[in-house]
Amino acid sequence: MELHAIDCGNMMVDGGALFGVIPKTMWSKKYSSDKSNRCNIVMRSLLVINGDKKILIDSGNGTKQDAEFFKYDFLNGEGELMKSIRAAGYSPDDITDVVHTHLHFDHCGGTLTKDRNGKIVSAFPNADLWVSRVHWDWAVRPNKREAPAFPAENILPMLETGRLHFIEQEGELFPDFFVLFAHGHTRGQIIPVIDYHGTKLVYCADLIPTMANVPLSFISAFDLFQLDVLDEKEKLLEAAVEHNMVLFFEHDIQNECCRLVKGDKGILVKETFPLADFIHKNKV
Repeated sequence: MELHAIDCGNMMVDGGALFGVIPKTMWSKKYSSDKSNRCNIVMRSLLVINGDKKILIDSGNGTKQDAEFFKYDFLNGEGELMKSIRAAGYSPDDITDVVHTHLHFDHCGGTLTKDRNGKIVSAFPNADLWVSRVHWDWAVRPNKREAPAFPAENILPMLETGRLHFIEQEGELFPDFFVLFAHGHTRGQIIPVIDYHGTKLVYCADLIPTMANVPLSFISAFDLFQLDVLDEKEKLLEAAVEHNMVLFFEHDIQNECCRLVKGDKGILVKETFPLADFIHKNKV
């Protein structure tokens, strides 16, 4: 099995939104911000190569929306989805599956693109597209609060590809590739868990967007059902400690991975490291 962190670029988000009711005097010790209280976060996908399967988890914000759409997001950085996939040694045509944790624009925008005639088509012509059934039903009939995060051009044309599949239950989706459901951030979010040579790597998506969100009370204002998030985080963190799992962060611009430890004040970060170090230490 191969694992590749895929840098899709950065964007600025409000620190208050990222950390909810936690005061800046607390969260600023864990995550830096600019003078406008904006935190720079990354959109970090994961490419999993296992046998003939080349699975991309999430696809960043893409290029379909114009500058007006991103005027409050302040896109930045050198990362770009296709460039990062090619840097890993693969092409868009090689991808066999795209698994979406959920369909907010910064997680699925790169899955579809516009061809020369302006028609929206799959950016990965040979790939099956995956999303949970619960989340699809939620996203295509968005509530008023989430609607701006669900541009129709990111979602509905997936049906037209003829390669959209719905995940109905938790469990093994592909060999050594498992999915869990989490319903607090948005209904039907998927949390992928990859068994890499006996060690579980958890793609935290927006359940725990950055390492600074590991403490139970550090819950994002973007989360719709925060008490559900609290319960889901607690269960995941307890399991991660018990089974020595590694957390992989989609949005932390500085920290890719961490392990946890249980201390007197709850579960804490034990160590941080890039994905490359995890791969080197666990390679068989």
